[in-house]
Amino acid sequence: MNGFSDSLQAAAALIAQADPKLWQVVLLSLAVSGSASALAAVLGLAGGAWLAVSRFPGQRVLLLVLNTLLALPPVVVGLTVYLLLSRSGPLGAYGLLFTPGAMVVAQTVLVLPLVMALTRQLVADAMRGNGEQLRSMGAGPFRSALLLLVHERMALVTVLLTGFGRAISEVGAVMIVGGNIDGLTRVMTTAIALETSKGDLAQALALGLLLLLLVALINLFIATLRRLQPAEGMAR
Repeated sequence: MNGFSDSLQAAAALIAQADPKLWQVVLLSLAVSGSASALAAVLGLAGGAWLAVSRFPGQRVLLLVLNTLLALPPVVVGLTVYLLLSRSGPLGAYGLLFTPGAMVVAQTVLVLPLVMALTRQLVADAMRGNGEQLRSMGAGPFRSALLLLVHERMALVTVLLTGFGRAISEVGAVMIVGGNIDGLTRVMTTAIALETSKGDLAQALALGLLLLLLVALINLFIATLRRLQPAEGMAR
């Protein structure tokens, strides 16, 4: 098959026909990235809120490390998780390597610093505006942080969707720890890389279009929330 237009037509046909192999990959991608984003949200929200209101020796160093991890390459995350989960690693007995579970772990490690750093900044900014009022009402630091997260829920949703967008579009870490096994650990990004190398451009392009559509929907949702937030604030 030659030409971009031919590949695009074939890709559109695969999507319209709901090709089982195509949608198996899509659903696995959503399951893995959704699970990783949920775990990163639970840990990142609590950790970010705690960092925003706590004061302890070495806090600046910890924040520096956290901000550095924002630029951590996915392949480094994949290599680290691979070494931990390999047969000779400390977690090798659990047999997670080359399973969706290993991919969830890798994406969680990748997304967690992003969620934690953005949550910390969100709470810190909110504390400057409303922290005194909450303290005067008897709320402790951590409780104040949690209340502010609820108050800033629109911005919080943006943080969580940003983390999911990073997870769903990642390829390096899941390729290393998942092995790109057909029917077991093959997700959209790894399948695109494989199908392109095999010359099956229609399959690769179909997956690419679905991935772009998913990311576009996330960005559209975030933009909609940002437009709604000022109106909600005025309504209050």
